[in-house]
Amino acid sequence: MSAPVVVALDGVSKSFDGGATFAIRGVTLTVRRGELVAIIGPSGSGKTTTLKTVNRLIDVDEGRVAVAGEPVDALPPHALRRRIGYVFQGIGLFPHYTVAENIAVTPQLLGWPRPRIAARVRELLDLVQLPQSIANRLPAELSGGQRQRVGVARALAAEPAIMLMDEPFGALDPITRDTLAAEYRRLHERLGLTTLIVTHDVLEALMLADRIVVMRAGEVAAQGSPQELLAFEGDPRVAQLLDMPRRHAERLERLLRDAVPMRG
Repeated sequence: MSAPVVVALDGVSKSFDGGATFAIRGVTLTVRRGELVAIIGPSGSGKTTTLKTVNRLIDVDEGRVAVAGEPVDALPPHALRRRIGYVFQGIGLFPHYTVAENIAVTPQLLGWPRPRIAARVRELLDLVQLPQSIANRLPAELSGGQRQRVGVARALAAEPAIMLMDEPFGALDPITRDTLAAEYRRLHERLGLTTLIVTHDVLEALMLADRIVVMRAGEVAAQGSPQELLAFEGDPRVAQLLDMPRRHAERLERLLRDAVPMRG
């Protein structure tokens, strides 16, 4: 039996100029409990707009967005957002708050008692593999990878079942990015999360996601499992995008074949 649908967009459209130009048009997609679904596509294709409709950072003009079977507009935006973790590329840590204070923001808003918050901060630092010793540091004292881990910890602080992630690893160096993406996948499985992630990196989506949604010009151009999309033969522009990792792999294979060992 399939897991229940946790996030559902049905015929969702949004325009920012009175209907002259749509950022997204007729977007329909679902995320089932426990799935990690990636949205990919070129810049301006509507990926982030689609993501932000789920937690009402953007309200839709047409269509329906539901979380756990309930329309998102049935709750005040702040109440909805406290149930959904949100991680984005800019991280947005409060610069004058310590790491512990940043992680504790949502639990404090929810009125958790101090001992429970302190225990949750310690638990999350372990969970995202950060030393307890950084709890009292300011964000400026951390590396980019450490700040991103704190961002993930903050998003998980109130124990959400759903995570939204908007280019969460895009500003990091390749090694840190690959490490954090793999670590997040393990966290996703360990905590039984449902995740919707936006990324411009096709290879990252193929390696990380259970299903992939490809957007182009504000519409869903294709969706399916990584295996299904690697065999995609529809829209040639979508096929070209999905074939990019294979082309890179073939070029790398040629370079490795012709590589000459260097002596130091």
